[in-house]
Amino acid sequence: MSERNDARRKIFTTLLTNAVTSWESIITIALTLILFATVGNFTLFGITIPAVAWLILGGLAETALVLSMFGDPEETQEAMAREFEADHNLGKIRNRVSRDRLQRAMEYRRNMLDIKSKAKSNGMKIRIQDTIEQVNDWISAMYSLAQHIDDFEDNKLIESDYRALPGQIDKVKIRIQQETSEAVRNDLERQLQLLEQQLNNLEATRNSVTRAEIQLETTLSSLGTVYAQMSLLGTQSSLDGSRQQRLSAEIQDEVMSLQDTIHAMEEVQSQSLRMS
Repeated sequence: MSERNDARRKIFTTLLTNAVTSWESIITIALTLILFATVGNFTLFGITIPAVAWLILGGLAETALVLSMFGDPEETQEAMAREFEADHNLGKIRNRVSRDRLQRAMEYRRNMLDIKSKAKSNGMKIRIQDTIEQVNDWISAMYSLAQHIDDFEDNKLIESDYRALPGQIDKVKIRIQQETSEAVRNDLERQLQLLEQQLNNLEATRNSVTRAEIQLETTLSSLGTVYAQMSLLGTQSSLDGSRQQRLSAEIQDEVMSLQDTIHAMEEVQSQSLRMS
């Protein structure tokens, strides 16, 4: 809820900025200042009106212009799309496959916004918007998962340890066989146990990344299925509450699955770092 409130505040700020910096707004402000500076006081119906009236009239005109832009659903939708995509900058995702899948997910989301704009009733628009907000959580989880994949690929220490550990383990095993001192052999056996545990953790980390890559692909397919169902909903004139509830439940399940994968990756990666 907090994240959604932050998103709404950002959208409000974006809409306000767009309204104030639009060419209509700039012309209104410029004309107001010119009239204030050059015309000054003026007479209307025999009554002298002070120059400050130009500022008041210009302010009213600017307020009406800003409010009209806030009430424009297309402008609002475009601002929401830009804000969401700015918060999920695909240029920061270094893994090409992950980036391509997220790009496709963003395309599904844009098409969902188009479906909403073409819906036949306000009730349908609201229902579709609720679903899109859940899809936002879905894509955010995909984005976080892609970031975790990048973090693993950037961690050269993990990859270096994974390549070096099998050789180290073999050397320790040979030393254990050759060592005659029981005390030294006990130390070597403890070292062997730690090295093997570290190798297991690194293998778990690599496997978790592989599963994450597979899940991104599977999740994208699921998102495509949801998009197809939403397309069908958007063509209907009446609301199907049970179908919408099933769709919402499917999305929530996917988001929870993605979050579980993220938590599992964080756990195995933290274990590997502690062992290192």
